[in-house]
Order: sequence, then structure tokens, then C-alpha cells
Amino acid sequence: MTLIHAFILGIVQGLTEFIPVSSTAHLLIVENLLGVPSDDRTFSFSVIIQLGTVFALLLFFWKDIWKITTAFFLGIKHKKPFETLNSRLGWLVLVATLPALVAGFLLKDIVQTMFKDQLTLASIRLLFTALILTTVEYFDRRERTLESATWLDALSVGLFQVLAIFPGASRSGSTIAGGMVRGFDRPSAARFAFLMSAPILLAAGAYESLKVIDMAGTMEYLPFLITGFITAAVVGWFSIKWLINFLNKHSLYIFAAYCAVVGIILLLVQFSR
Repeated sequence: MTLIHAFILGIVQGLTEFIPVSSTAHLLIVENLLGVPSDDRTFSFSVIIQLGTVFALLLFFWKDIWKITTAFFLGIKHKKPFETLNSRLGWLVLVATLPALVAGFLLKDIVQTMFKDQLTLASIRLLFTALILTTVEYFDRRERTLESATWLDALSVGLFQVLAIFPGASRSGSTIAGGMVRGFDRPSAARFAFLMSAPILLAAGAYESLKVIDMAGTMEYLPFLITGFITAAVVGWFSIKWLINFLNKHSLYIFAAYCAVVGIILLLVQFSR
């Protein structure tokens, strides 16, 4: 890997982590096109740049996260945990986080074995993402905002977030779909999904980063990790901003079509080998 490779992969991660087209699938595709070897160093790089997009998420929503965190603990302190919207959202974040945490722990070994045929699995998950986005867009009621969020909404996002554990699945696509299934309008579904997914993204990134630190040669690889992290963080911040503005006036069909086309191309390439 070169610094140019690190920069390009950082851009890919930043663009595709929040736009519902699967960052994992796109990283695999671009790594193959660039000839980047699939080894421990590449794995550590992928983990660190994902943490860059987590940083972008926390930075973009820092005011919301601060208000929710503060209200959550003040609600506990004053024995009125559900009195305000922000304190209630704090509890909803916990509800949305639990399914993915449990599923990630129970399915860890299964998911690791799936990485043996990465591109084929990524293509299948892209097609599945296209199906989910098309379905929720077609049946979307577009009538609710974040202020009406309930326990069932958080559980829905949490269950859809489980899908993102598997390689090639789009976390943002799955979680936004989870919100739209519950009748949120597109911008509210995206905002709700991102807020609900912040803890699981941070926990997963921190866990994998600890393993990366223990890998041999990580310090020698530091310039590439820093380049990828910063690039992914900057591009990721603008991607969130662009997506929320885009969803105010446009549907998810364009992302569904894109996932379908890329998924089909990947399958054809794999079958032709």
C-alpha cells in the first residue's frame, strides 16, 4: 500500500459509510482494483479508517449527542428518566444498541468465516440492500419526525442494524430502512438511524482498534493509518451533511438502483472467473 492508496481508500470509506451503498463492499472492490493485498495490514487499515468515519459522525452530531447524554444522566439524577425528548432519546439509543451487540457476540465466528469469499458475499448483500431500500421507499408513509420516536422505533432500528454485521451489508441503508419502516420521513429516519448507531459504531471501532494495536508492524504503518483516518473523517463529515440535505427532496431509489447494478456486475465478474 502507498500513501496514494491510503488517500483513495479513505475517500471511499468516507463516501460510502453513511451513504447507503455499503462501505465494506466498496473497500473490497477498490482494494482489488488497486492491487492492495488482503493481509493483516490491510485489515488494520480498514479498521482505523472506519474509526475515522465514526469520529466524523460524533463531530457532526456533537450538539445532539451532548444534549442527549446530559439529559440522560440528569433524568436519572432527578428520577425523571423520560421527562424530556433528549433524555428519552438516550434510553432509545440503548435499546437500539442492544440487538447488534448481542448478535455481534453470538455471530462473531459465523461472520468471520463469511469473509473467505468476500466479493461474492458483498455482491449478494448489495443486492439485498437494493431490495430493502426499494421496499421501504415504496411503502414509506413519510409522516413522522424525530420528536415522536418510541421504544418500538429504536428496537426496529436496532434489529435492522443487525443486518450490518454481515460483510457487504450497508449499515446506513439498513438503519435508515429501519426508521422508514416505522413511518419516519427520510431526513428524520437518517438522523434517527445515525444517532442510534453511534454507540455500536464506536464500540466496534474501539474493540477492533485494540486488536490492531497488538499487531506486529502497526507503528511502521502509522503514516498510512493517519492518512486514511483523516481523509475518511473529513469526507465522512461532508457525506453526512450531503445525505441529510439530499433526502429532504429525493428518494432512496437512486441508491437502490446503484446497489443493484454494482451487485449484479460483481456477481457476473465472480461467475466469469
